[in-house]
Amino acid sequence: MTTIHHRTCHICEANCGVLVELEGREVVSIKGDPGNALSRGHICPKATAIADLQSDPDRLRRPVKRTDDGWQELEWEEAFGEIAERLAALTKDGARSAFYRGNPGAHDYALSTQSGYLQRAVGARGTFSASTLDQIPHHYVQFQMYGHVSLAAVPDIDRSQLIVILGGNPVASNGSLWTVPDFRKRVKEMQARGGKLVVVDPRKTETAKIADEWHAVKPGTDTALLVGILQCVLEGGDALRDGLAQLVDESWGRVKPMVDAFDLAELAAYCGVDVSTIRRLASELADGRPAAIYGRMGVSVCEFGTLNQWLIQLINIATGNLDREGGVMFPEPLLDLVAHVGKGGIRTVETARGTLPSVMSEIPTIAFADELTRNDKQRIRSLFVIAGNPVLSAPDGRRTERALEGLDLMVSMDMHITETSRHAHYILPPCGPLEKDHFTFFFGPLSVRNYGNYSAPTLEMEEGTLADWEIAAGLTRAILSAKGEPVPNLPTPREALDGMLKASPAGMSLAEVEAKKHGVDLGPLRPNIASRVMTDDKLIHAAPDALIEECGRFATSMSQHDPQSLSLIGRRHVRSNNSWLHNSHRLVKGPDRCTLMIHPDDAAERGIEDGDAITIASRVGAVETSAEVTDDIMPGVVSLPHGWGHNREGLSWKTAAEHAGVSLNDLTDPERYDRLTGNAVLNGTPVMVEKAAQVVAAE
Repeated sequence: MTTIHHRTCHICEANCGVLVELEGREVVSIKGDPGNALSRGHICPKATAIADLQSDPDRLRRPVKRTDDGWQELEWEEAFGEIAERLAALTKDGARSAFYRGNPGAHDYALSTQSGYLQRAVGARGTFSASTLDQIPHHYVQFQMYGHVSLAAVPDIDRSQLIVILGGNPVASNGSLWTVPDFRKRVKEMQARGGKLVVVDPRKTETAKIADEWHAVKPGTDTALLVGILQCVLEGGDALRDGLAQLVDESWGRVKPMVDAFDLAELAAYCGVDVSTIRRLASELADGRPAAIYGRMGVSVCEFGTLNQWLIQLINIATGNLDREGGVMFPEPLLDLVAHVGKGGIRTVETARGTLPSVMSEIPTIAFADELTRNDKQRIRSLFVIAGNPVLSAPDGRRTERALEGLDLMVSMDMHITETSRHAHYILPPCGPLEKDHFTFFFGPLSVRNYGNYSAPTLEMEEGTLADWEIAAGLTRAILSAKGEPVPNLPTPREALDGMLKASPAGMSLAEVEAKKHGVDLGPLRPNIASRVMTDDKLIHAAPDALIEECGRFATSMSQHDPQSLSLIGRRHVRSNNSWLHNSHRLVKGPDRCTLMIHPDDAAERGIEDGDAITIASRVGAVETSAEVTDDIMPGVVSLPHGWGHNREGLSWKTAAEHAGVSLNDLTDPERYDRLTGNAVLNGTPVMVEKAAQVVAAE
């Protein structure tokens, strides 16, 4: 007999509602939930991977300890005790501890409520995470302008007439820092009511292929396009629409002189988008129709990523599309997480490579290997990795893995022995994904509807397994006991969630939310900016000094651009999610997706044909893969997908290893970063590409 269970897919930011059909503990099918008001029955192939993750024969079920003879299984309390004793001894010796958090932790509300307790128990002096690899520019700009690092304005696509996307690919990602499931159908609906989608990207992405217009732009030069659009929007003056004018501070008057200092023809030549197109895009964004401009990975992971995100906000303000139906709006989800967590902040941190910016108290991950290998008392000697794989996700992965080998204690919370966790002394594996509950915790504040959904566990936990939050709580208690410190009674995740839900505007209890099997829909986004801005004076701070100065630095950098080098960018695929899904046999089947896209002109110049084995070399390393010769990439640019590279020794995930691919981040350079935030530069890496065995690392 089969049973149907409602839950939310936790794999990506879309948080689609799904129907899981079970026969006993076996997953018969996973389908979209048509009653879910957010995802409307949509799912992508990633949802089916939940079944593979749950039943994965390579997944660890018990804690393991690395020994000279291999991995040894332990009981939970034994593992907690050993870790606590080793950490306590290192703490007495004055050793520095640190945390690294990967992005799967953001999809686990229960772990999110507990990991802070663990970090305090560990006494970690330093937090690294995937945030400083791809999204910290968003948080910096949101804090500077709106007063909170997590107060994001997202495109209201369901009522828009024009969406301009720079460096984003929501057909593959279902939105990133923009929870927008069923994106393809939403675009069709916009086009049916006379609207238009425009995509700006060096590659003709899956999103570009359904767009009304695709404009190729040179990697790292989007700043010039954004300055040009803003200059054209402000040509007739900088007056703001009624309602916004009263909420924007006096620094707005600095914006027009800043962009007017640029020559539009020079901006166009620099980015590769002609003047007439820039003028037309500006005109269409400002013509009175509801419109939005949105930028994501491609404009964040470059040298001027923070400047790009600021310019995007300024364009939405200048065109009158901030806080407007069909423009960009601030969600008010069922659980108003923004109101429950601190505003965050911006400061600096001293590292082995000198002073770096620190947003949300994080150390930029570009300094991760430096801090692991520094030759003084500040060297990190114990490291706790929570669902992270920095060997594949951080720049210069080969150096990162060498640095991990020098740790006195490394603990990984992970389902597998991965490229990173293979270096751990202990691996603590959580239960399967269907054995956990779920809530739309971090993604409600990014959603295209005001919404929230709680999913109870679909399966009972296997005997002897623990959820991530239970691992964090157990380890917290053991460490505090080993240090001789009092052990507090920690609230359970359900207790914490229930309290936050009751304190949010809707005022619902967790029990009430749990009873709504399709989730709680509070309707479309609504204008609310006067109540949402959280700066001290309740005004939008339009032009902070640091961003004005950064625009000046960009102007100087335009003369230093080398148009001759091949520029390497990453890419996403709907059947992948960083490195975490490559052990799903359903998702890796089919053609090899870890190929280097190269334009026919660039391939012909190097004597490369489709399918040839080629070598890609940068300043920090070289990898070999096969060429995919295609018009879907602009000349002068090559593209390699992110998250592959399962060709290290000692991994437990066999399917991933059989489809190893190569790591983009064996080529990216940690010396390149965004100066305002320390965000890594993962796009626009200068590379040499030749047939295999004909090239050495570029100088």
